Amino acid sequence: MEKLTFYAVSAPEKLDRIGAYLAEKLSRDVVRHRYGNVVIAMEALDQLLMACHSQSIKPFVESFLHMVAKLLESREPDLQVLGTNSFVKFANIEEDTPSYHRRYDFFVSQFSAMCHSTHEDQETRTRIRVAGIKGLQGVVRKTVNDELQAIIWEPQHMDKLIPSMLFNMQDSEDLDRAGHPNTPSGAGQDGEENPSALAENCFRELLGRAAYGNMNNAVRPVLVHLDNHHLWDPNEFAVSCFRIIMYSIQAQHSHHVIQQVLNHLDTHNKNTPRVRAGIVQVLLETVAIAAKGSVGPTVLEVFNTLLKHLRMSVDFELGDSSRRNSASSVSSVRGRESEERIVQNAIIQTIGFFGGNLPDYQRAEVMMFIMGKVPVYGTPCHALDTGTKRIQTMLLSSLIMVTSGFKSKSMAAALPPPFLDPLFSISLMEDSELRQLVFEILHNILDRHDNRAKLRGIRIIPNVSALKIKREKISKQDVAFMKKHGQQLYRHIYLGCKEEDNVHKNFELLFTTLAILTIELANEEVVIDLIRLAIALQEMALTNDENLPMFIRCGIMALVAAYLNFLSQMIANPPFCQHVSKQLALIPTFCFYCHLLPESLDKEDSQLYFQTADMAECLAGPGYNAERLSIPYVPQVTDEDRLTRRKSFVDTVSLQVDIISNSLPEKLAEEITFETLKKAIDTTGLEEQEREKRRQVMEKFQKAPFEEIAAHCESKANMLHDRLAQIFELTIRPPPSPSGVVSISAGHTQHQSVPVYEMKFPDLCVY
Repeated sequence: MEKLTFYAVSAPEKLDRIGAYLAEKLSRDVVRHRYGNVVIAMEALDQLLMACHSQSIKPFVESFLHMVAKLLESREPDLQVLGTNSFVKFANIEEDTPSYHRRYDFFVSQFSAMCHSTHEDQETRTRIRVAGIKGLQGVVRKTVNDELQAIIWEPQHMDKLIPSMLFNMQDSEDLDRAGHPNTPSGAGQDGEENPSALAENCFRELLGRAAYGNMNNAVRPVLVHLDNHHLWDPNEFAVSCFRIIMYSIQAQHSHHVIQQVLNHLDTHNKNTPRVRAGIVQVLLETVAIAAKGSVGPTVLEVFNTLLKHLRMSVDFELGDSSRRNSASSVSSVRGRESEERIVQNAIIQTIGFFGGNLPDYQRAEVMMFIMGKVPVYGTPCHALDTGTKRIQTMLLSSLIMVTSGFKSKSMAAALPPPFLDPLFSISLMEDSELRQLVFEILHNILDRHDNRAKLRGIRIIPNVSALKIKREKISKQDVAFMKKHGQQLYRHIYLGCKEEDNVHKNFELLFTTLAILTIELANEEVVIDLIRLAIALQEMALTNDENLPMFIRCGIMALVAAYLNFLSQMIANPPFCQHVSKQLALIPTFCFYCHLLPESLDKEDSQLYFQTADMAECLAGPGYNAERLSIPYVPQVTDEDRLTRRKSFVDTVSLQVDIISNSLPEKLAEEITFETLKKAIDTTGLEEQEREKRRQVMEKFQKAPFEEIAAHCESKANMLHDRLAQIFELTIRPPPSPSGVVSISAGHTQHQSVPVYEMKFPDLCVY
């Protein structure tokens, strides 16, 4: 070998003939099963390859690769391993110049086949698989840095490379779970000879080298493999695969992977719930890792796809429940429903996690986007049904997760009208659970200093200062926000209090809402408005014009008492504090206890409750416009009550009008009715004539010959032009025009002005 190596280095032009001779000898020895000679010849090829690095080595490499291919084709495991080891040595050599004609298609196919070896002997099978993985790793190293070998990223190669690695990673996991559930992958074996660990390293190396345009070809075979081997349910292996992918690729390529998973979710939109849930959980993992990097282009697309699948899942669930009566197995239908709930929870979790990790400016966009998907009454084709309620609950739950921890410097930016209006429309719905979700979303946005936890539960707080509430001076932007939207907030709190299906939690959330408003957004004017609102609530509970249940009335009284106690201590007005403390001592204790409801609440005991005049006297000092307290609070009248189809004071007003009109004298009622009927009849006739006229015109333009239509339009156009010409002659003095007729008088050239509307333009200039 020393002499041969010296000769080859001294005369590199002889290398190709040396390689051809050795290849011929080795081929003959392989066929004749002289494996000792094969090993010697292969060692000679290896040493020559390692020693010679001249330009003349290219033809020698062809002979070398030809011999490696011969060894890999043989059925002998020892020869396959020998050929692989030689190829790996070759792969680690850095060549000075790229190869224009060399291809590795055969090696990719052969090494992939070795990765799937099913040899009877376990040890031999492991050796062959390890050799196959090392060979693939060698192909990757040899090709990805060679600009002329971009062909390795083509689908026909990736479809062999990727599944071979995943197969070994998965196979090892299955063995570990079956035999040693607590043993980590690769334990008890040398890491180099463990197919799973080696395959994972090769997989990471391949993904780490993937460029921008190659990501899709690298990820698609992973999804296909997971489909073919039913690895979405259970999805532990799928999750671990995508963790490896996300941590191996370059951060700026993350959105490619997310896009691929989203597209895959779309293609599986009619698969079993557990498969869809598995894909969504994988998406959660990819999003969780990518949220720290660059995911800009796909943010809204992620949410759009997830919300679409959420709607589909609810439709599937309700479709199953509607078929329950006709289904042969009730238990199977119920199982399907519970599985759909798994999908829905996974989607909400993903939405919440992704939204929670976005920067505030993107989170505000996402909040608006999700809110736009919530069905709100008044929008077309949203009837009050179970599906609508389920979708509303799901989307509001995801909004709670997205808004959690959201800190906006300006309330106007956090609660713009397109977000606030539909949110408040939902707060008027006759469903206590939906109203609870709305107020929790409001708390997430309003509570910028995390005071909520200190305010939980309706109770008389003896010393508010002990809570150490954090607050800042209200900004000018927030003052403007309250001037614009304050009445809207008060109105929904007022209406939310008198809903008959309220439970204890609703009143707790209403109290927290009032308290957070006081902390975050209350200046002197807002304080007066909040006191007026509290007095109006007390009046509603005591007069009981709407026949509210006793539980609701007592809940309102408890809310008013607890809130005025909190407010008095927050504004630190000693006379007001003393007055509130005095009245709290007189308020019946049953207001705060659900199980001690009285038979009646008596308004006659006026001394027991808060009085407007007394509070106005306490706040009469500087800073507060106490005179406004004497103006009773009346909620705004809007269209929301009609849109939400709820019974409200608007219906009461219209009912009173009906009663009054019915009680009018007969003569007057008859006259009004007659006039109304006459107008209605006339209008109907006009409408019918107009409709008939439109029908005739449409019929004429649909059925008449083209010449007739053209003549009709031309006559109309001529008539219009004639009329316009008359008007212009009467009203407009012709402007001077340089394009007039030239006349010569007294030796001077003169231009007579021509009206613009009389000028003749070429046809192409006229529109």
